Amino acid sequence: MRYLVTGGAGYIGSCVSQHLIDKKHEVIIVDNLSTGLKKNIPRKSQFYKINIQDKKKIRKIFKKHKIDIVMHFAAFIDNEESVLKPKKYFKNNYLNGKSFFSCCIEQGVNKIIYSSTAAVYGNKNKRVSEKDKLSPMSPYPLSKLFLEKYLDKNKRKISCIILRYFNVAGADQNLRCGFNINKGYNLILNLCRSVYQKKKLIINGNNYKTKDGTTIRDYIHVNDLAEIHYKASKLINNKKVYYKLNCGYGFGFSVLEILKEFKKISKKKINFEFGKRRKFDIIISISNPSKLKKLINWKPKHQSLSHLVKSSLNWFNKSYKKNNNKVYK
Repeated sequence: MRYLVTGGAGYIGSCVSQHLIDKKHEVIIVDNLSTGLKKNIPRKSQFYKINIQDKKKIRKIFKKHKIDIVMHFAAFIDNEESVLKPKKYFKNNYLNGKSFFSCCIEQGVNKIIYSSTAAVYGNKNKRVSEKDKLSPMSPYPLSKLFLEKYLDKNKRKISCIILRYFNVAGADQNLRCGFNINKGYNLILNLCRSVYQKKKLIINGNNYKTKDGTTIRDYIHVNDLAEIHYKASKLINNKKVYYKLNCGYGFGFSVLEILKEFKKISKKKINFEFGKRRKFDIIISISNPSKLKKLINWKPKHQSLSHLVKSSLNWFNKSYKKNNNKVYK
């Protein structure tokens, strides 16, 4: 099959693209490199440096390549930044995404996989299913939800699977692509920075009603997520469907549990302190992935916390210290 991948120079987009190429498929990548890394782009892909809202250039790509399936990853994902710059997220994630999808539909490219977020659920003190009420707490998930609703309005015209990611971690198994170590702020990235750059980790809140007072998240390895995309694409290629699916393992780890694992594997002291809660932080975010597993027959392969941590450290190690051969096995 021939895939058009937007945001294919980004973290998840590049890893999914590489996975598709490993499966012997053709990948065309569209990315403006505003946040993505050119070194992440798989060598065997075809790359176009353009904006997704540039319909004239997108149409040319559709005419040049017979696209079977579109995977849309291009988006800003910094939750904290979205609170400070909501208009930026509304324009890029919703308006630009809407423009791109309208061009796809106009050109008859109607098989779509959309990268959404579990943050659309908001605070739920339980494992969430796709039927749960949506309560986004910040502009980032709200912008993602707006684009979901646009697809809802056009579902008769398309075959589509909306994937709601829980927290993504790790890197490509062969360290060919991964997260940008110089941009963004999330727990895994900040812990890597603490290990290698001795930066102090600020834990936002330690008085939540959880087992140790810190927030809890369901983490999924990017390679397992890439396989989900591949299997989802096989499904929509074979028949017309319209699904919204949770992408997670169904269990979570607290901030302090992950911190402890980083210390154990790196054998380094991590300097941290507790800070104030942030209003937009979700307390507990854990998926119920039963619908996903049933529909695409998916089984996770990389779900251990130690593997998630080792994979993240190895990628950061390669990116930060190119001449350092230390690998956590």
